[in-house]
Amino acid sequence: MEIERKCLNCGEPVRGRSDKKFCSDYCRNYYNNQWRTYSDNYIKKVNNILKKNRKILTDLNPSGKTTVHKNQLLKLGFRFDFCTNIYTTKNGNVYHFCYEQGYLAIENDIFALVKKDLKQN
Repeated sequence: MEIERKCLNCGEPVRGRSDKKFCSDYCRNYYNNQWRTYSDNYIKKVNNILKKNRKILTDLNPSGKTTVHKNQLLKLGFRFDFCTNIYTTKNGNVYHFCYEQGYLAIENDIFALVKKDLKQN
């Protein structure tokens, strides 16, 4: 007894090879384009947040090293839940980076802003 397979896009019966997932080329293309659009939109949103975080850090830290209050970052729209990498020093300090621009929580909502020297890598 063969189990009837349904098209992943429209739910119609699928006929043909046992690994076939769609009833037609139209359904296959539509399904894949919808999935890709969702995936691409998510990636674009995350990249835009990361770019905005980087710009905020760059604008506040033109010299490569400074301190700012957390409220200043938040007021500009900084998102602390997005970063590209985290670096922990030997003495336990945890730096969060948005590309080459980083920050370290010091105390009393004060953050040290730093710029990674890209020549070292």
